Amino acid sequence: MPPFGSARGRRLRALALLTCLLSLLVVAVSATLRLSGAGLGCADWPGCYGAILAGVPHAPWEGARLLHRIVATLALLAGILLAWRCWRPQPLQPAARYATLLLALMLMLSVLGVWSADPRMALVNFLNLVGGLGLVTFSWRVAITAEPSQILERGGGGRLCRVALALLTLAVLLGALVGARYAAAACGTLPDCQGAWWPAPHGFLALNPFVTLAGPAAPGDVGATALHLLHRYAAALAALLFAIVAMRLRKVPRARNAALAVLTLLVLESGIGVLTVMSGFSLWLGVAHNVGAALLLAAAASLMHSVRQ
Repeated sequence: MPPFGSARGRRLRALALLTCLLSLLVVAVSATLRLSGAGLGCADWPGCYGAILAGVPHAPWEGARLLHRIVATLALLAGILLAWRCWRPQPLQPAARYATLLLALMLMLSVLGVWSADPRMALVNFLNLVGGLGLVTFSWRVAITAEPSQILERGGGGRLCRVALALLTLAVLLGALVGARYAAAACGTLPDCQGAWWPAPHGFLALNPFVTLAGPAAPGDVGATALHLLHRYAAALAALLFAIVAMRLRKVPRARNAALAVLTLLVLESGIGVLTVMSGFSLWLGVAHNVGAALLLAAAASLMHSVRQ
């Protein structure tokens, strides 16, 4: 495998960072369209109701819808080129593996777009949300796997880091379920959720994404309450574990800095979540919460790269 300092390595990293930025923009614009209810404005492709460079005249958010399609297309083209350059003329591992996963995810999301016009399909909503976060994570993984990682000695905290990452992933997935079920506004109080502190037994049924939604969840909805509370508790536990990981890695500068970055982003993301609830679910705070989740997973990927054994 050629060293990261090679011209090929530098070009690959630059292309991966460009793909990551495009993917992050896709996440931001997608969140804007979903949270504003404007995602159904274009039902055909590549135009928007027959128009190539404009949507429905005077329709709200038509510029955002067009921007989403343009950026998603650019990200797909960048992903194809990135995968090609990782495999040719010879495979550059493990970057080539992540680039292949990235391209496969992009193609899957393109196919999902066929069903995305129906917001009642919770599973499609969930996969679109998680897939968007995956685009940022995998493209970032390509960017960082070309440079040598700092391997921790045995017992250096790698196992606890993996547990913390699993909890963080669970928190993100639960947050995606909240969004997929249009249940964000169903819980408008903190630190409890409409007077509840623990999900009701039948509230756990909301973990099933294979449902057809009748509409947004009403305030106090049992299933939405369960998702909100589980999401909050998983995020709090993840923050606690990452704080412990950062302490254990204090003698390994690179891994420690990565753990502190994850912890900082997790605290900021939690703060944005609190502000979102307190503001009555502001659109732009909701978008920031989605973007923060993507950045958080990318930072977690950097941490795992630093502590892998």
